Amino acid sequence: MPDLMWIKALDKLLVWLALIMGGVMLAFMTLFGTWNVLVMRKVMNAPVRGAEDLMILSLVILVAIAIPFGGRCGAHIEIEVMESRMSPGFARWSMLGLRLVAGALMLLMSYELVKAGGKATKFGETTQQLLISYEPFYYLLAICVAVYALVLASDAIQLVLCGKIQQIALGADL
Repeated sequence: MPDLMWIKALDKLLVWLALIMGGVMLAFMTLFGTWNVLVMRKVMNAPVRGAEDLMILSLVILVAIAIPFGGRCGAHIEIEVMESRMSPGFARWSMLGLRLVAGALMLLMSYELVKAGGKATKFGETTQQLLISYEPFYYLLAICVAVYALVLASDAIQLVLCGKIQQIALGADL
C-alpha cells in the first residue's frame, strides 16, 4: 500500500478533534443536564433559563464533528445489497463513482450552508429562549461537511491507488 502521509495527517486531525471537541461537548451536556434537572429544577425549583437552547446547540456541535469522523472510520451506513452480485472490478469502480458524486454533493451542501448562515441573522434564526443566532452553527456545519467531502476524496484516491479504503482503526496508535 502506498504511503499516503496526508491521509494519516487527516486521520490524526479527525481523531483529535473528535476526542477533544466531542469529549468537551459530551461532558458539558452530561454535567450541565444533570445539574439543571437534578439540582436546579428538582431541588431549588428554579431551572436554568435557556438550558434547552444550550443543550440543542451542544448537540449540533457534536453531530457536526461526527460527520467527517464517522465517514473516515466507517460509521456511516452503507447498503451493499448489490455488491455481492458484482465483479470485484465493477464494485470498486462503482464505489469510486459514488464517492465522487457524494463528495460533489457534500461540497454543494457546504456552499448552501454558508449561504444559509449568511442569511440567518437577517431572517432572525435564533434559539427560542436565549436568542442565540444560528449563524456560527451553520458555518461550523459547512466546515465539517466540507471536511467530509475531503474524506470522500481521500477514499476515492485510496480506491484508485490501492484498490481498497483503509479506514481509521479505532484504538490503534496514530
